[in-house]
Amino acid sequence: MSFQEKKNIVSLISTFLIFGCYCLYVFQKYPFGGLDQADSFSFWGSFILILIPVTIAAKIIISIVFTIIYRIATSEEEPSFADELDKLIELKATRNSHYVFVLGFLLAMGSQVLDMQPTVMFIILISSGLVSEIVGVITQLYHYRKGV
Repeated sequence: MSFQEKKNIVSLISTFLIFGCYCLYVFQKYPFGGLDQADSFSFWGSFILILIPVTIAAKIIISIVFTIIYRIATSEEEPSFADELDKLIELKATRNSHYVFVLGFLLAMGSQVLDMQPTVMFIILISSGLVSEIVGVITQLYHYRKGV
């Protein structure tokens, strides 16, 4: 298994762990059963605005720790360049990820057209962000395995 495949597997696992731990923390601290309309917007807005930097910081730390452990375990360095295949795989993964997020965004806006609760819109947006990241990583894994 190549370094890129291992890095993507670690990224996939860390995505689930970070999102799951963050959701557990937030929903235990702030149960949202009795929120009124204004509190709902405030809750979900802060949920998203805090989730983004938490995810970025955790992913950076996990990536650094993975690289250190990988280098100690295998005595190999991370490839210092990306060839055309790596760039092509990354572009395909980004494309698929964006398609999924745009579909989720359209569904979230559609929920508001159908007069659903604003909470539904936020849940769809957050879910589409998570699913789009998962699709991007799985696309990369698939193409590294396939070779194209």
